[in-house]
Amino acid sequence: MEAWPDDFRCPITLEVMTDPVILPSGHTFERRSIQRWLDGGHLTCPVTNLPLPPSPPLIPNHALRRLIAAVAPSAAAAPVPVPSGGGAQERQEPAPAVAQSSSPVPALLRLAKSGAAGRREVLESGNAAVLLRHAAAGDEAAARALLLLTLDGDDTRVGLVADGAVDSLSAAVRRGGAAAALAATALTSLATVDVNKCTIGAHPSVIPELVGLLRRGGARERREAATALYELCKLPENRRRAVREGAAPALAGFATAGSARAVEVLGLLAKCREGRQELCKIPGIVAVLCGAAGSGNPRAIEQAVLVLNWICSESNELALEAIKLGAFQLCETLVNDDNCKIAKNAVELARTLETA
Repeated sequence: MEAWPDDFRCPITLEVMTDPVILPSGHTFERRSIQRWLDGGHLTCPVTNLPLPPSPPLIPNHALRRLIAAVAPSAAAAPVPVPSGGGAQERQEPAPAVAQSSSPVPALLRLAKSGAAGRREVLESGNAAVLLRHAAAGDEAAARALLLLTLDGDDTRVGLVADGAVDSLSAAVRRGGAAAALAATALTSLATVDVNKCTIGAHPSVIPELVGLLRRGGARERREAATALYELCKLPENRRRAVREGAAPALAGFATAGSARAVEVLGLLAKCREGRQELCKIPGIVAVLCGAAGSGNPRAIEQAVLVLNWICSESNELALEAIKLGAFQLCETLVNDDNCKIAKNAVELARTLETA
């Protein structure tokens, strides 16, 4: 028998709820169970043991009820314990559909896909935690649902991070595969909020796992890992963290495969001295950057020429290598580029090479 999420079960009977209601304490119970508790003279919450107000209101938890019904519509018809007038009455067994229910994740994914109202139901019913547990185990559908939840604004993104999303997404990245790519994309979405950039970057495993995915993943996984690093490395401290975790060689390898995004991240890393020093140590880095500068992709060209200028300023040996690889001729072409940033970077690189 597969376990239902704890949030679907009444804390008193441990049965899947059919009519969930919320006490003033904030906890949800099956209506009949909590009513019997109150009718028995109890004046405290069964979960917290804290006092309740006289005749506490029982507020229907519509979001959770719809969610339970979406996971297994027959749950709504499942028998619940009923009080007997005399001795104890034998409790009916739950309907087979409940006992043999499938994972709640597909239903949660459908709700998340249905639009903002559906995503709000998932969040308000507390079932983001269900998705986080499944995503950490490598469940692709759960990772996709979490990604959809991150699209509902900055407050939701901050809330998901506060609820432990970073731990789960990092674990999903470590597992690799399609779930890892989705988890990396979700981290990118969460990191669009500045306060999250700091929290996610400071997490002990996120940047190392993204760098690992960049090294070992397929094309999609590497692309999403690079994009997540790009968003995180907009924060200066995260650039230094990424350098310490070996991001520069991994990015250079991906840039060799034609990734413009990898070149953009190298541009961010090169903004810190540690990043420039690390780039200078990478064998073949000048050839990688010269190749990107001649790629035809404006973003890659702009950043490749910029980084070339920085590392050639750091190392006369690299400047001479760039000259041998035709960097002067490349600059002569790019100074007339319609993109003013590319043209400016080309002029500055040419000046640097002239002093080598």
